[in-house]
Amino acid sequence: MAVDVLIAEDEPSILESLDFILRRAGWSIQSVTDGEAALSAVRRLQPRIVVLDVMLPKRSGFEVLKQIRSDSATRKLPVLVLTAKGQAQDRRTAEELGADSFITKPYANVDVVNEVRRLLGEELAQ
Repeated sequence: MAVDVLIAEDEPSILESLDFILRRAGWSIQSVTDGEAALSAVRRLQPRIVVLDVMLPKRSGFEVLKQIRSDSATRKLPVLVLTAKGQAQDRRTAEELGADSFITKPYANVDVVNEVRRLLGEELAQ
């Protein structure tokens, strides 16, 4: 079965929450907990979208995003950057590296679901 959403998040409680809300919204989910695994999963699974934490072990989310954007096979893959660091510099860095969207933790579940829907070109929930 094709993977709709690849979640790259190392915090177990956040990963569990994201997995739950995105599955409940009807998408198939795979998850990884470090930057190296995120890159190999993007190539192997070819997800429709990546939900990417900035603070990951092995490779940061910014490094992963940079790699995704530098590869012609994944350049157009939608990437939603999720981070606890709400500083303006992180948002700027994510935008400069080509993030499609940026949500700061803590987040509202409906915001994450609607942003994934928007990036996938699907109808938004009310």
